[in-house]
Amino acid sequence: MELPDRKVCYRAFQSRDARFDGLIFVGVSSTGIYCRPICPARTPKFENCTYFGSAAAAQDAGFRPCLRCRPETAPDMASWRGTSNTVSRALALISEGALDGGENSVEKLAGRLGLGERQLRRLFLQHLGASPISVAQTRRVLFAKQLIHETRMPMTEVAMASGFGSLRRFNETFRDLFHRPPSALRRKNTAKYEEEKDVVLRLRYRPPYDWGSMLGFLRARAIPGVEVVDGERYLRTVEVDGATGSIEVTHLRERQSLGVKIRFLDVRPLPAIVSRVRRLFDLGADIETIDDHLSGDPALAPLVAKRPGLRAPGGWDGFEIAIRAVLGQQITVVAARGLAGKLVALHGRSVAKSFRIHPDLSHAFPTAKRLASASSIGVGMPAARLTTLETVAEAALADPNLFRPFGSIEETVTRLRTIRGIGEWTAQYIALRAIREMDAFPATDIGLLRGAASIDGEKTTPANLLSRAESWRPWRAYAAQHLWAAG
Repeated sequence: MELPDRKVCYRAFQSRDARFDGLIFVGVSSTGIYCRPICPARTPKFENCTYFGSAAAAQDAGFRPCLRCRPETAPDMASWRGTSNTVSRALALISEGALDGGENSVEKLAGRLGLGERQLRRLFLQHLGASPISVAQTRRVLFAKQLIHETRMPMTEVAMASGFGSLRRFNETFRDLFHRPPSALRRKNTAKYEEEKDVVLRLRYRPPYDWGSMLGFLRARAIPGVEVVDGERYLRTVEVDGATGSIEVTHLRERQSLGVKIRFLDVRPLPAIVSRVRRLFDLGADIETIDDHLSGDPALAPLVAKRPGLRAPGGWDGFEIAIRAVLGQQITVVAARGLAGKLVALHGRSVAKSFRIHPDLSHAFPTAKRLASASSIGVGMPAARLTTLETVAEAALADPNLFRPFGSIEETVTRLRTIRGIGEWTAQYIALRAIREMDAFPATDIGLLRGAASIDGEKTTPANLLSRAESWRPWRAYAAQHLWAAG
């Protein structure tokens, strides 16, 4: 990533300019620490400052995280840094633990992205200033630091949750980086670690954030037993590696964050759960840049002005989104929601009451294995779509990475369309919500065509809409959200 001029960066640091938060990190040679631009500490001298495009690059250069401004709580801008879509896809996989553990490697990660290891390393150095391994290590350290600051979890559980192979390695890393044991970073707090092991964290975003639209989108599609929108809260069941639990997400507007409560038996899946929350609520978007780009279209500009901070909702799980997309083919959102509820009641795994944050949560969405092994789907719908559900389950079971980033948007859609019953609309919708392709655009969608007609005053065709959407790239998914809202 090309950083602004050093003088510009320094002025941003002097003025505590929040617009640069998450975009640049400042390494201070006189202290050996790196900070966010909004750090409340006294501004260092100009000649003592070095600027980095990522926390990993600053840590690679020998700086340690500031204990005052806490770089681990900066908005996670890495997921949108789209001068390289490959880097964005790789970061999404790393955030879910793709480089955690000895059996995983940069070579395997590169293979999943459809390129060579050397090329992936070059792209990371070019756009983030650090290697993939350094990014993964920095992620582990910063997530552990956040758990230390914001929870009362024992250090052994913090080490496991943040992906360290052992408590010894965890302690050594923190002593090397901070010159003190991890426990010394914990602020004095008389609160006890709750027996039910609820983990409560804050996840920052870059404002503005249209929470009302996000909650409205999720409310309209909430699957009975799996999801609940209760007032201003979103709650759902989760299943990771065979274990079940639930989460609660609230909006902390004044802190420009989402509050996340996680109730889960095992702490090791915490990074994956947090990553999925970020993906579902699109927390990594540089929404100002996106809105400015889309506002360049005079017809689209009023829609952007009407809903500043409108995000592109993701999905909790790729397989779940794919099944929901098939259920929603050629029927209303309400009808699709009803079918999903029946599917969950028949095939979903029950969640123990002690792990339900809300009484209306009861089941986890069925896994590919459960659906593929079912003797009958048992949901009343056309035979062709029932066959597609079975085919999708079998394909997901055969390829665990089916709904993970791979190649370009065109390659992603082509791969999805090889599944029998998955057409262009369904493939684009899965790419948008499950795989988080921010340039996905289901041009044949009736809602999009209706939205385009509302701003143009006349009907259009999918081909014309697709042609017009060229100027909205690489953020056509956000344009789609505005058109859906208008329609």
